[in-house]
Parts: sequence; C-alpha cells; structure tokens
Amino acid sequence: MKLNRSHLGYIQRWLNKLIMLATIAIATLAIVLIFSPLHLDPVSAQPKPQPSTTATPSAVAPVVISGKTFKIATRLVSPFVTEANGELGGFSIELWRNIAQELDAKSIFVKNGNVSELLNSVKSGQADVGISAISVTSQREQDFDFSQPIFDSGLQILVRSQGQQSSIARLVDSLFTPEFLQLLGMMLLIILIPAHIVWLVERKHQGGFLENSNYFPGIFKTCWWAAATLATQAEEMPKGALGRIMAVIWMFISVVFIAYFTATVTTSLTVDRLQSNIKSPQDLAGKRVATIVNTTSANYLSQQKIEAKEFKQIDEAFNALNSSNVDAVVFDAPILLYYAAHDGKGKVQVVGNIFRKESYAIALPNGSPYRKPINNALLSLQENGKYQEIYDKWFSAK
Repeated sequence: MKLNRSHLGYIQRWLNKLIMLATIAIATLAIVLIFSPLHLDPVSAQPKPQPSTTATPSAVAPVVISGKTFKIATRLVSPFVTEANGELGGFSIELWRNIAQELDAKSIFVKNGNVSELLNSVKSGQADVGISAISVTSQREQDFDFSQPIFDSGLQILVRSQGQQSSIARLVDSLFTPEFLQLLGMMLLIILIPAHIVWLVERKHQGGFLENSNYFPGIFKTCWWAAATLATQAEEMPKGALGRIMAVIWMFISVVFIAYFTATVTTSLTVDRLQSNIKSPQDLAGKRVATIVNTTSANYLSQQKIEAKEFKQIDEAFNALNSSNVDAVVFDAPILLYYAAHDGKGKVQVVGNIFRKESYAIALPNGSPYRKPINNALLSLQENGKYQEIYDKWFSAK
C-alpha cells in the first residue's frame, strides 16, 4: 500500500501524542517514587522524636538526703542564734534542727562574723545552707535560692529609755555622762597648775595675798583663787609681778574653758532632748544613728540620705547607744525588741511602728537540689504545730 502525504501526517500526529503521554507517565512515576515513603525503611520512615530540653520527672535522679550531713553557715544574733557554754541555740537553730529531723539528715554548724561572711560562705559552696536572721531582698535573690519565709520581720528604731524619770532626773543623767566627768577632771587638773605657780611666786612676796606661806594651807588659798577666777568671782589678786602675769594668762584660759564647758553641756542637753523626740524614720534626719554594715537597714538609711555609723556587730551598736555615743539604732525589729526585753531592759526602748517590712528565709546556693525538700519539711512543721511551738518559746511574752 502506498502511503501518501496525508497518511504520513496522520501517523506523525499519533506518534507525538504517544510520546507526550509517555513523558507525562514517566514524570508522574518519578514524583511518586521521590515523595513516597514506600522506598524507605519502615523504621526510618517514622518521624524522629525531637530531643526534649526538659527532663521528665522519671528522668531526674532523686535527691538522696537521708543520712546526709549538711554544713550550716550561721552567725550569732539573739534571739535567732544564741550561744551558751559552746552550744548553739535560738529560734533559727531550733527550727533547722527540726527540719533536719524531718529530712533524716545531720548538721555541722559553722559560725560567721557577720551576714556578709555567711552569705559568701553559701555562695561559694563552702556551706550547703545559711540560716540565722537573713532578709530576702531582690539583690540577694539573684545570687541565692531562698526557702519559704521562716519569719516576718521589718526595721524599727531603738532609743535610750525615757521611762518614768522626771525632768530633773533626766537632766542629771544627761549631765553625768563619761564625757562630762572627763571634763570635770580636766577642770580640776588645770586649776592645780596656776594654783601651784601662784603659790610659788607669792609665798615669799611681802604683802602678798597669802597669809600663810606654807604649802598647806597656802595651796588651798591659791586653788580657791584659781577656781574663783575661772568662775569670774575672784576677790583677791596676786601682788607680785610674776603672780599678776600668771593671773592675766589664767583669766584668758578661763574664758576659753568656760565657753567650751558651756557649749559641751548645752550640746549634751540638746542631743538628749532631740533623742527623746525620735518616734519614726522621719525624725532620724540630723541625729546620730547606728546600724550594721552590709545589711538591709544600712541600705535603707543610705537610700533615705540619713548618715549612719555602721558597726560590724549589733552588740557594738547597743553599747554605743547606752554610752550616748549615738541617739538611735536602726535594725531588724525582732532583734531590737528581744534586746529591749532582756539585756537592755530598763535602759532602752523600741519606738514607732515597723517600717520596710521584710522576711527571713533559709539561704541556699543557686540551683540547690535541697530547696524543695527543705520547703516540704518546713511546711510539715507548720502543719503539725511544731513551728508555732518554737516561735512561742522565743517570742511570746513571758
């Protein structure tokens, strides 16, 4: 059969269609093979689980506390930590011992000089736990883990007690201070100096004001003259040239000394009057205030622009108050109240309301695994009434 041109064109069109269909089929099959999981291993075809950054509870190794010996950093501050006959006691120590009993753990206590040393010991890992009267602050929260609060506290002011004394009694107490007595001793000493000089130059002077030139009673006469000159009440004067020169010098010295004496007494009375008017933090401006270095009370006074004398130990601040070297002590309220009710009873008193409220807690290093067990033990003591029993022992009125 002879193919003409039309037949050839027809055949050519069918061949083109077949090629196009084959191409589509091959492309479809390739796509299916590429994206189908059928060519993969059944296990590898499953989506792989992503690693979790948070371990499940079952994956966390349990913290073994039973039988552990905790190293406890502390510091003496009544009534939270006390010491008698080498044995530590106090509210915080008793509370921790009960917590350790709940945890079936043992304890070794290490005393520190102040709160800074205590916290450094915990932060460096030298101690597992820090307990005393440790205030929780935002700054400390960055460097430590804290337990739940163990005591609600705040700042308060301690001043010398005014009691039921009359104005005259308070005046006498204000005058007869160690500084005042030192001033009196100085006055007696400087009276003796011009008295002896005048006696030496006047005892042989004819017509002098000494009736008797012997040391006794001559020295008594010259001492009386020196005291009277000091008070600007002298009725007689030396007759000799040297005696009169000494008299002029002594009169100038007397003017200066009387001015100094008057200023000292006036200052003492004024300070006592101001100190008796301290009732709140607003009254502290311009007063002589004591506190403890590196504490929340020191930070508070600094923020309020109140100048304070900072001591390392609270007992030093109490001594400064009792000796009238400062007008008030600003520190943690429970510690001031305990001192006023015991060692300072009748000598000092706490005034005003609690301000800058804060809480005490147990300090642990950041990320400590013992925080949760200690909190659980603390909650258990609160629920079974043991915490209240310890609190009443140390803070209830007796």
